[in-house]
Amino acid sequence: MFTSEPLLRVGIIDGSREIQGEARGTFRIGEGVRFSGLFTVRQAEKDLEMADHMGHVIARGSDLLCEPVGGSTFLLKAVTIGVSFHWERKEDQLFEGSLRLIRRPDGGIVAINEILLEAYLRSVISSEMSAEASGEFLKAHAITSRSWLAAMLERMKRAAPPIVSQTASGSEIVRWYTREDHDLYDVCADDHCQRYQGITKVFTETAELAVSSTRGLFLTYAEEICDARFYKACGGLTEEFQFAWEDTAIPYLRCVADSPVQHSPLVTEADAERWILSRPEAYCDSTDTDFLKKILPSFDQETTDFYRWTVEYRREELEKIIQKKSGMDFGTLLDLVPLGRGPSGRLHRLRVIGSQRDVVVGKELEIRRWLSPSHLYSSAFVVRMDRDAGGIPTMVRLHGAGWGHGVGLCQIGAAAMTDRGFTAEKTVLHYFRDAQLRKLY
Repeated sequence: MFTSEPLLRVGIIDGSREIQGEARGTFRIGEGVRFSGLFTVRQAEKDLEMADHMGHVIARGSDLLCEPVGGSTFLLKAVTIGVSFHWERKEDQLFEGSLRLIRRPDGGIVAINEILLEAYLRSVISSEMSAEASGEFLKAHAITSRSWLAAMLERMKRAAPPIVSQTASGSEIVRWYTREDHDLYDVCADDHCQRYQGITKVFTETAELAVSSTRGLFLTYAEEICDARFYKACGGLTEEFQFAWEDTAIPYLRCVADSPVQHSPLVTEADAERWILSRPEAYCDSTDTDFLKKILPSFDQETTDFYRWTVEYRREELEKIIQKKSGMDFGTLLDLVPLGRGPSGRLHRLRVIGSQRDVVVGKELEIRRWLSPSHLYSSAFVVRMDRDAGGIPTMVRLHGAGWGHGVGLCQIGAAAMTDRGFTAEKTVLHYFRDAQLRKLY
């Protein structure tokens, strides 16, 4: 376990041919180069070239470390956020700490922010959610984010494979994606890991206090830091780890009712259909726009139907999406058949039947990828089809529940709990059962 605050390498941009930015204050590269103002970084033959606003080259090398002098900050332009999600966009972002620029051997520039963990967390809780949220909720998120990050760093030491892919046969594809698939940095700045947007977002005194008052505080279980996963909304029941990632049950990542009343885990397909097609009481079921504006960043507020939702496709439209995402031509889509669900109702095995092939796909994220141009909100859905006289589908409707993988802390549910008076400690221990809070530095 950690005994001191670690320095993180956060990947902000990866693979760009050119990066533009601005040094707000003075930065140094080694002992001889100091610069400020606008800059551009381009690929040279084997190295990188950094030029000032006049086009004069101020530094060359394959690995340039730009360190701030005093409290200087740096801006990076056109940073992509929400990569491959329905709200993907670009924005200019401002950062504290150092900027490291690396040229990949096969081309492309990587921009890395080197920053201490607690400063990183101030940004995460103000990027994942709104810094205007309640202090207790932001404390709960700080504890959760800190724990996940530390557990991820520990896993990286064990050299876990980046993408685990299993193919039982030509008729079944099972994939899940870990978050350790970054070679030059510890963690990326997008939803793949944790949202980190530097000091671009407004930091409130409440957000600052949430991090400082929980400094060095982690969720632990059996003398290890908890792999504290989180997502936007569970849909009423949280999911178990093994139905989203490795086939290993984790005691503190089990199914929990996101509700003041008890909801039983879903066992049968009939249970799942009744659950998803109804609206049981849950903390994360909120249509209060004032509450959601207080806790969600502006781009997440564009998603209003996260607790229960419906996606509709013409059959031909869905066939094209599946072909593009799977890389296989199924011919005419004939059916989508649920084969396996976790206790929250999330599918981890789905049979896709076409006139040319019949394939079982899993786990939850791969299913979400296959059935949407970006990602479905979750894999907790039931299928309804309109069919023609010959039984061929004409329209496909997916009626779903929740937003995200559902494992661990439900962000909107946790915000609602603290809004009702729960402390940060009680909130995180509601979602991570049998875990303990422990201060490590």
